[in-house]
Amino acid sequence: MRLAVTELRLSHFRSHRALRLSLSGRPVVLFGPNGAGKTNVLEAVSLLSPGRGLRGAAAEEIARRPEALGWKVAAMVESLERTHEVETWAGPGEARQVRIDGKAAAQAALGRIARMVWLTPAMDRIWIEGSDGRRRFLDRIAMSFEPGHAEAVLDYEKAMRERNRLLRDQVSDARWFGALESRMAAAGAALRGNRAAAVARLVRAQEGAGTAFPAASLTVVGPEGAAEDPGEDLAAALAASRAADLRAGRTLVGPHRADLVAVYAAKGMPAAQCSTGEQKALLLSLVLANARALAQDLGAPPILLLDEVAAHLDAARRAALYQEICTLGAQAWMTGTGPELFEGLGDRAEAFELRETGGASEVIAR
Repeated sequence: MRLAVTELRLSHFRSHRALRLSLSGRPVVLFGPNGAGKTNVLEAVSLLSPGRGLRGAAAEEIARRPEALGWKVAAMVESLERTHEVETWAGPGEARQVRIDGKAAAQAALGRIARMVWLTPAMDRIWIEGSDGRRRFLDRIAMSFEPGHAEAVLDYEKAMRERNRLLRDQVSDARWFGALESRMAAAGAALRGNRAAAVARLVRAQEGAGTAFPAASLTVVGPEGAAEDPGEDLAAALAASRAADLRAGRTLVGPHRADLVAVYAAKGMPAAQCSTGEQKALLLSLVLANARALAQDLGAPPILLLDEVAAHLDAARRAALYQEICTLGAQAWMTGTGPELFEGLGDRAEAFELRETGGASEVIAR
């Protein structure tokens, strides 16, 4: 059994006027100069899962310019013992739509077909920048284990936006606040529980794993830096914080303020204080741990999207990464500027060169 994209078709997606790839399920290497459209392909694959994809882009941002005709991604996806036809698209000014096996579907349904984990160059600074990126990283991992986590995040954020509107308007009606805080508490409990479960799974997956990548100790903390309590009565905490929230004009307590703290376990060093190479290695360690844990759950590893993965990795670490991917049996989509970065894969992967010609991206099989 496996999870893999065996055919990918793009229409007017970013720099790709049209693209079609037929694939074997092995790791996929996309190489070429900057601007050739490599990341655009990974973004298209990421949209076969729930959410806005690895760039977090709104539907209207994805359509190829200057045509602005809308865009479409279609794929055949092997999902364990079944193969599904998946399509997602958006017309000009329209919301994104999804169809699975010819029938309209909600985005959440994608999470039950294709589990994905990804790593992008923007995430290389995740340990030294703001907590927003770390929360998104943790939520993607939680979603890989529990697809319904996406709905908990959306429900919580929608109720919080409405509560923040009341705060900005200086509304003081306790009944309105109470109703919204009950919704936030219900969604927040699921959100916190899923995050805690995801961290526990990552920690277990790192223990005893034969890997060249360093293990990370992980803790989810609140805004004051103390370990977050998943069982905290969030409705009561929100009610108690109303006065302070009214002064601030926003919600100051809750899982939207949480942070993921990582420590390089062998050195006892916070990730933020590690070298650039060590920070990248810690990220890769967590991605691989996520993949191992999902493989145990599902009987197959997730699809891995690793954009510019060779950056900040020496030749030995690159070889170790490729070996782990192949040992897992994962379909990993990897990008880089040249084929020499992936020599350690040999014929265990299928490679495609991307070029920019005449304002459009062109793909050449290798």
